[in-house]
Amino acid sequence: MKNYIKIFAILFSILIASCAKRGSISGGLKDTIAPVMKVSLPKNFSTNFTGKTIKLTFDEYVKLKNVNKQLIVSPPMTTAPDISPTTASKYITINIKDTLQPNTTYSFNFGQSIEDNNEGNPYKQFKYVFSTGSYIDSLKLSGKIKDAIDKKTDNFVSVLLYEINEKYNDSVVYKQKPRYVTNTLDSATTFQLENLKAGKYLLVAMKDVNNNFKFDSKTEKIGFHKQYVTIPNDTLYEIELFKEKQAFKSVKPSQASNNRALLGYSGDYKGAKVTLKKGNEIIPSTVSKFQEKDSVQVWFKRADMDSVSVNVTKDKYSADYNLKLKKQKVDSLSITPKQNGILNLRDKFALKTSIPITKIDNSKIAFINKDSVAVKFETAYNEWNQEIEFNFEKEPLEKYKLKILPGAFVDFYEKENDSLKFIFSTKNVTDYGNLRLKLENVKSFPVIVELTNKEGKVLYTEYAEKSGQVNFDLIEPALFTLRIIYDENGNKEWDSGNFIAKKQSEEVIYFPKEIDIRANWDVEQVFDLKK
Repeated sequence: MKNYIKIFAILFSILIASCAKRGSISGGLKDTIAPVMKVSLPKNFSTNFTGKTIKLTFDEYVKLKNVNKQLIVSPPMTTAPDISPTTASKYITINIKDTLQPNTTYSFNFGQSIEDNNEGNPYKQFKYVFSTGSYIDSLKLSGKIKDAIDKKTDNFVSVLLYEINEKYNDSVVYKQKPRYVTNTLDSATTFQLENLKAGKYLLVAMKDVNNNFKFDSKTEKIGFHKQYVTIPNDTLYEIELFKEKQAFKSVKPSQASNNRALLGYSGDYKGAKVTLKKGNEIIPSTVSKFQEKDSVQVWFKRADMDSVSVNVTKDKYSADYNLKLKKQKVDSLSITPKQNGILNLRDKFALKTSIPITKIDNSKIAFINKDSVAVKFETAYNEWNQEIEFNFEKEPLEKYKLKILPGAFVDFYEKENDSLKFIFSTKNVTDYGNLRLKLENVKSFPVIVELTNKEGKVLYTEYAEKSGQVNFDLIEPALFTLRIIYDENGNKEWDSGNFIAKKQSEEVIYFPKEIDIRANWDVEQVFDLKK
């Protein structure tokens, strides 16, 4: 009997413990339904609108997210409306601060800025529309945005329509807000302008960095349709964004070391000239590129002077500066290899110099291979990049040694190099791949053929002046993006457009797929430029 009582007590304890064990409460299915607007005052799509306040009521608590970036008001208002509250609420109030134009249809596109408070489900592309006239304009215009040179297109691109009337001129994009505006926001390259009235317009796309609906050519990209567009029509427009090439302009120089100044600039430096003077005496100087910056280094031979005048000219541009000089650290000559131990068979071996070089004595350079056999070579100096280039016939799987005696190089300040030694080697041809490219349906020559990485950096370039096979030999194995540039002016570089000149950028066509170049492979590829 005692045993039965013990067993019963144990079972009862287990039962009580099971009943007391905590369990997790299931919340059911996750809410994925966006909020819904129940009421708006005045009513959405109202006409003869004269008020200043709009109240939107929703079926649940909502919150505003990035409303300053997502909200598009068309036509744009000089003073932005006040949207409240910033906390969770069932109501959103729009307070209009601007004077509304007569007989005009206004739209407030909230993008994805209205979300439910609990799960963040967005009320996508919610629009509130009203007219200060007797009817709602209902015409539309659609299209897509692409970048003129890059494969990837910017997000948050504004698309603008400027009305062609008696007040219109080409400077309108710099000074006035457009009649209508929309934005691609963060998830699309397509656009649709809605609630438009019939008429003739200039169609413009703009990466509006400062969000003022006015074009700043220094910092912003622009694109435009060359002919005016007439609404209504059902054309699907394509606009290419480009960054305008800036006119050359210099910046006041600054002293960088005892005998060197830095001169900043915007635009293209090519063809510019820098002259230094002390009174009427010209100070010997030379110019080289300051790497990774829009600046040049001005090297000068300094006498006993505390200031120097600097004149910068290019074409019709001219600027004069006075540079005050202080005693500073003197630059010293150092020479380093451009390549880090391995020389690709496509490349030239080069030495980078910290000071421009004025003399090279090849007789003081010993260049041998791994068998200690002398290698025939020639040298050339790239003054702009401060590089000594070695031209020689490269062999695969070879090891090279450079012994450079003092006095082989003399710099701008007439200082000689110390003894130097560099060792580098080459890989086998089987470590590289080759691309044999056949271009079809090319509209015109010449064309620039480029292989880039996924970030858009150009790794290899060939120039084709007539039809035939384009070869990329001995290239590093990788996945490449291939593009063709129609070089209309034959200057061997891509030229962007210009809004005032109504000039579009030179056409760029991308091959639709990545090209996989593998070691010891020959890839044969047809590129039909009509497709």
